[in-house]
Amino acid sequence: MVSIEVLVPARNELGEGPLWDVQEQRLYWIDSLGKSIWRCDAVGRDVRWWPVPEHIGSMALREKGGAVVALRNGFHFYDFATARATPIADPEADRPNTRFNDGKVDRRGRFVAGTMDYEEKRDNCGLHSLHSDGRTQQLDEGIICSNGPCWSPDGKTFYFADTWKKTIYAYDYDLATGAATNKRPWVVTKDPGAPDGSTVDSEGFVWNAQVYGNRIVRYAPDGRIDREIAFPVGSLTSVMFGGPDLDILYVTSMARAINGVPPKEAEAGHLFAVKGLGVRGLPEPRFAG
Repeated sequence: MVSIEVLVPARNELGEGPLWDVQEQRLYWIDSLGKSIWRCDAVGRDVRWWPVPEHIGSMALREKGGAVVALRNGFHFYDFATARATPIADPEADRPNTRFNDGKVDRRGRFVAGTMDYEEKRDNCGLHSLHSDGRTQQLDEGIICSNGPCWSPDGKTFYFADTWKKTIYAYDYDLATGAATNKRPWVVTKDPGAPDGSTVDSEGFVWNAQVYGNRIVRYAPDGRIDREIAFPVGSLTSVMFGGPDLDILYVTSMARAINGVPPKEAEAGHLFAVKGLGVRGLPEPRFAG
């Protein structure tokens, strides 16, 4: 039987980016507008958080220790011991009205993250890859709000959502070069809600959090809806499998007000755990740099 429980009553302003690390056996997530990185164990204990200097869109742990983070002003390395962010590169330094949003690491250790328009209206944003040597590579442009990057189990298909175009796209992904080509609409989501964060399970199905839609949807590789999970809050933002057996779906949400109206649910902004799905996820790679 599927169960949904509050794991950590974090009340994040904009909870995002759940990341289960198999080495540490810990779950990380972020509060984008709260400018912080959070961490707990599989059952919501040992909660800690660290500040970051700017709005944060996503993070990944590094093979060399610490993290790589996508902040408002570009890619940075992050040291948990000192809570210090060190700049690497800012591919959109000439666009003051954009900030980095969702991102993940590909099967070869590159960190791929896209940007979003602060007003969430203009399609002036891009999708960028950070290589282990510090080089950046632009993969796409013409985006309003970047979300949900993830890869098929073989790493050859890349999925990516532009939330306010209500579309999840699929690309052919070249593992050798990190290039994303042959972009095509893969899923156009139905009202209410729009596609936010995603993850891929061990069977190659994509799980997507539908923000303002009160549901998580599992899509088959051909784009058809395989399963829908009704959710107790409408402001859910992202998903990630984790736990010792990679069979718990962790879900972030946000408590921020929209147009001056706060969420109606008391649990908005909390971290959730969904159990009993009968599905396992895949280990997330660390950034190779």
